[in-house]
Amino acid sequence: MSHNLFDSLKEFTPARGKKGRFYSLAALEKAGLGKISRLPVSIRIVLESVLRNCDGRKVTEEHVRQLAAWQPNAPRTHEIPFVVSRIVLQDFTGVPLLADLAAMRGVAKRLGKNPKLIEPLVPVDLVVDHSVQIDYYGTRNALDLNMKLEFQRNRERYQFMKWGMQAFDSFRVIPPGIGIVHQVNLEYLGRGVHRKNGIYYPDTLVGTDSHTTMINGIGVVGWGVGGIEAEAGMLGQPVYFLTPDVVGVHLKGQLRWGVTATDLVLTITEMLRKAKVVGKFVEFFGEGAAALPVPDRATIANMAPEYGATMGFFPVDEKTVQYLEITGRTKEEVSAFKAYFRAQGLFGMPKAGDIDYSQVLELDLGTVEPSLAGPKRPQDRIQIGQVKAKFTELFSKPVAENGYNKSKDELGKRYRATLVPRDPASGGIVAPESVNNGAPADVIEMVDNRPTPDVVTLERSASEPVEIGHGDVLIAAITSCTNTSNPSVLIAAGLLAKKAVQKGLTVSKHIKTSLAPGSRVVTEYLRRSGLLPYLEKLGFYVSAYGCTTCIGNAGPLDPGIEEAIVKNDLVCAAVLSGNRNFEARIHANIKANFLASPPLVVAYAIAGTMLKDLMTEPLGIGKGGKPVYIGDVWPSPQEVADALQYATDPKVFQRLYSDFTKDNALWNSIPAPTGEVYSWPKSTYIAEPPFFKDFSLQPQAVHDIVGARALGIFGDSVTTDHISPAGAIREDSPAGRYLLEHGVMKSDFNSYGARRGNHEVMVRGTFANVRIKNLMLPPKPDGSRIEGGYTVFQPTGEQMTIFEAAMRYLAEGTPTVVFGGEEYGTGSSRDWAAKGTQLLGVKAVVARSFERIHRSNLVGMGVLPLQFKGSDSVQSLGIRGDEEFDILGLEDIRPQQDVRLMIKRRDGSCQEVTVLCRIDTPIEVDYYRHGGILPYVLRELMAA
Repeated sequence: MSHNLFDSLKEFTPARGKKGRFYSLAALEKAGLGKISRLPVSIRIVLESVLRNCDGRKVTEEHVRQLAAWQPNAPRTHEIPFVVSRIVLQDFTGVPLLADLAAMRGVAKRLGKNPKLIEPLVPVDLVVDHSVQIDYYGTRNALDLNMKLEFQRNRERYQFMKWGMQAFDSFRVIPPGIGIVHQVNLEYLGRGVHRKNGIYYPDTLVGTDSHTTMINGIGVVGWGVGGIEAEAGMLGQPVYFLTPDVVGVHLKGQLRWGVTATDLVLTITEMLRKAKVVGKFVEFFGEGAAALPVPDRATIANMAPEYGATMGFFPVDEKTVQYLEITGRTKEEVSAFKAYFRAQGLFGMPKAGDIDYSQVLELDLGTVEPSLAGPKRPQDRIQIGQVKAKFTELFSKPVAENGYNKSKDELGKRYRATLVPRDPASGGIVAPESVNNGAPADVIEMVDNRPTPDVVTLERSASEPVEIGHGDVLIAAITSCTNTSNPSVLIAAGLLAKKAVQKGLTVSKHIKTSLAPGSRVVTEYLRRSGLLPYLEKLGFYVSAYGCTTCIGNAGPLDPGIEEAIVKNDLVCAAVLSGNRNFEARIHANIKANFLASPPLVVAYAIAGTMLKDLMTEPLGIGKGGKPVYIGDVWPSPQEVADALQYATDPKVFQRLYSDFTKDNALWNSIPAPTGEVYSWPKSTYIAEPPFFKDFSLQPQAVHDIVGARALGIFGDSVTTDHISPAGAIREDSPAGRYLLEHGVMKSDFNSYGARRGNHEVMVRGTFANVRIKNLMLPPKPDGSRIEGGYTVFQPTGEQMTIFEAAMRYLAEGTPTVVFGGEEYGTGSSRDWAAKGTQLLGVKAVVARSFERIHRSNLVGMGVLPLQFKGSDSVQSLGIRGDEEFDILGLEDIRPQQDVRLMIKRRDGSCQEVTVLCRIDTPIEVDYYRHGGILPYVLRELMAA
């Protein structure tokens, strides 16, 4: 029901001959609520939502007044109830979210309530993009074979999604093979403005992927949240967050020739990380921002999680309108979009001095240089001319200094790897039983899933030898959402490939090359521009439409190469056009991972090593034995501009997004279960979540945590990739053993991501990353730390897996805590990092600082986040992991209060430390008291 608070409900003309209504921000300024016209644009869009959704209960007049009076540097004590227009899910997070909704319907039915009480109240789109893996590559039919294998592995998950489509009225699924969630969101789902009951309002959203911020490139306010928080938003809860600081970034000048949007975003990531923008809104403005095309803006916005901001926002202007037209939005939509933002006073790129920001930073685009980032973090930018020197430096540096602790004498050594034969028709590994060269079975066994015989015809052929060494590029992937929305860099990659092929350059066959476009539109314009055949000639065949290498779905390397890497402890490299390069994320055995623009991915694939200075040394030897340098093949701005015409045809976008079931036999063949309540058939993929076990309509009282033990002690920058189950499932891991016990063959394990709908698998993989280092474990003889998900059980001192220890603690009724350092929980917004922590019995996480989403997710699962104060840390307090801990002062818990941490040591001494409770807002107190956000929402719905 509409209201007219502050006389703000006004009329405007969305299209010729039409009238519409909207909530005017200018009316608030006229009513004396503040200088609204000088507020950051992103704050004004949030303010519109608060004003429009004011109902006197969850959103009050006081909320409107507080946000309208935003000051650049005021204390941040007010929480904003932000009601979004829609919600976007990717399938890894979407499936467990759907499982939670299904479980809540089951609770409603058991308590005699109508299951339809549990229903999304805003439109929800689930884009299936995280399930595909690069098993096949380097051949024309790689895409077809990878998709067949994807459907074979994920059939049960897709059946469950189809049940959700028919069970919930506002739930839509974009099938596999369409594109990456963020590019589909940018090209299709984002509509600019919405209309309901004659009232127009801006498109806003949250998504269950931290890179939801890509949509900020077209002036849409949105960011990533955990699946837990998104689920509450679906069920009518506002997204609550503290009023943010807004950092304005003044962009000046223009990029030089040879510099790409990727180079720009890596520079911005480095710059904003140093500026400590974590948890803040970042808003770009100035003539440099106005000159950037929307795909460049989207590239920068996408990387907001890497520079730590909640958003990387670009206001709406004429370039935004042009982008909506190019991507096939209707004339009516585009007209309403432009008219609305003009009527609201939000149209046009702000200039310096127009807006009051908390802080203003400046970047001259002309100073940006070609760069990579790595080998372990996206903010560690390296100018292209310094890559060889930096790799060499880190090679011999101690692990504590982000190095690899190797002798420089090893750099030049080469090691023989016997490649397992590949079927030339498919690019797949030939099964061991078809190899007659006497290679031992354990050498040939795949690290991940071996392609099944019914997927590909296998051939006999001889094994091939190859020599590899430190610094070799073994994965070269044009992948992920950061760049694949951006035609300029993809066309540049195609042009570089064309010139390289024409000059006689090649890519070694043992390098795993892949092209995973963000949407089918990309393939269309690469084909129409005549560039796709040249990429294919270098091995970059379209292998998937989805988030592949960057999410950890790179698939297995050749088993012979895997063996050589492990046997000789090689530091080999992956180069990818993605946004994440955390250790062990891309591939368990690839230790050096570099983010780069698509043309640089192709260039490094040709070079084959990070130990080549591309600014002074040739990429390779071409026709006639002539050296070919990167300058010889780098495309000119005019060449890129000439080819861009093929990427701007609205009819292509309209055709490819008009019908997702057309020519989609694999998806159409999946049966759709029916009914309002899910029946939970026996499955190792989908299981009824345990979060509502013994559910009652009244929450239990909150008590102090007494007699707790440390389950793990971790250092700085522990990511959700370390905490949450991800990637391949090892046969000897707790999750692997569970699957084997339930009759699942190793070849059918699939990945943790695909099994996120089964808590039994996921809890066994929590804190089980092969690179995580629990500081409770004694160091190895060489001083290095044991890696993997192990801990020390107290008081016996036995070493065992974290899962086994957690189950023993739970059985004996002992609460547990986890300790961490700075930036605990950085990385993707993985809900299972919090869900798994809760299911392991962890009652509190004590760290030096927290990443925004993970802190929120911990509260959302009823786990207490506590922050050391001042200079206190695990190290300064001498915490070893053999102590007992009490956390006192929780009965009357308040936002950001101090609580007492009692450390009871084995010698009988006791130390009291004050720590900060990072339950930040009053609504989070309610969530914690109810045992989490989902029980809170369910009780609220039941009471209604």
